Amino acid sequence: MAQDYYALLGVSRSATPEEMKKAYRKLARQLHPDVNDAPDAADRFKEVTTAYEVLSDPQKRAVYDRGGNPLGGGGGAGGFGGGAGFSFDDIMDAFFGGGGSSSRGPRSRAQRGQDALLRLQVDLAEAAFGVTREIKVDTAVVCERCSGSGAEDDSATVTCGTCHGHGEVQQVQRTPLGSVRTARPCPTCHGFGTVIQDPCHECHGDGRVRSRRSITVSIPAGVDQGTRIQLAGEGEVGPGGGPAGDLYIEVEVARHPVFTRKGDQLRCQVTLPMTAAALGTHVDLPTLEADLADEDGPEVVGLEVPAGIQSGETLTLRGQGVPRLRGPGRGDLVVEIVVQTPDDLDDAPRDLLKQLAALRDEARPEAQLGSTHRGSVFGRIKDAFR
Repeated sequence: MAQDYYALLGVSRSATPEEMKKAYRKLARQLHPDVNDAPDAADRFKEVTTAYEVLSDPQKRAVYDRGGNPLGGGGGAGGFGGGAGFSFDDIMDAFFGGGGSSSRGPRSRAQRGQDALLRLQVDLAEAAFGVTREIKVDTAVVCERCSGSGAEDDSATVTCGTCHGHGEVQQVQRTPLGSVRTARPCPTCHGFGTVIQDPCHECHGDGRVRSRRSITVSIPAGVDQGTRIQLAGEGEVGPGGGPAGDLYIEVEVARHPVFTRKGDQLRCQVTLPMTAAALGTHVDLPTLEADLADEDGPEVVGLEVPAGIQSGETLTLRGQGVPRLRGPGRGDLVVEIVVQTPDDLDDAPRDLLKQLAALRDEARPEAQLGSTHRGSVFGRIKDAFR
């Protein structure tokens, strides 16, 4: 024998495969031409690689220990040979660690199911104060006939004859740097390691079936348009009877005939005749609680309108808005006043208004001119930069 492979690796002749692999990885990190620029680094790297190729293969090691040529004359001390027992993954392990050539094993048939999304429309009062709904959901559930196994009975599943239960098949390719071993999922069992010879007659081997079921959903007080509520484990059951995904309920709030919502604030309009706006008045407003028969709270709330209020002005009722989703308390109710001018006067009211105009010296009032720029978007932007 021209070279002592054991000496090249720096191990004893009784070294275990793990000891040789550890020694090779250490030497490979030291001698690889990419990290070692010594003139003889490449040759020494080839020598220790050839030594490990021989000693890591039980058959080649036995031939070498008996004094034979383990490379069959096809490669010298400087070649990489072509033994099927050597994997380029061992070189990768030397630099990156891990077990690149080790089998990942078969994968489980039971996989987590997909999440599901369902949109639920509620009234504004239901979104504000919360509601409990029972909904119907069409999802995949575990097949009762096979309990998710996908097989008609226990004897219907056998070990795959192609991969022998490993779930993957390996392929060896010769390269200038040695034999590269790659693994891919078994094409026969699709990586499961077993084959169902007699699939379940109900689910046809999937382990799940479609079904409609009822779910009770609690909508918390204060939710808004687009809020999503997560129901863990209420989504699609996975293939092979795997754990179910989550169900998300997206809230859609229906338009209210009186109130509009902005955050935790409610807004509405109150139209008053000009006499009530001039003299002041009291108005009873319906509350949002009135929309829910089982909601405690007043059905009306009083609003005091001060004398002389102008159209477009707002009044605020504290704590009459939407309950806050996070945190205590409620928002406010903002009431916009719209003053209505009569356009169907008969003789008597017209005469009274003429008398009022005369008393106030408003029979021929001078118009009060003002710029409209402030009321426009561009006008407000312009004023902001002044």
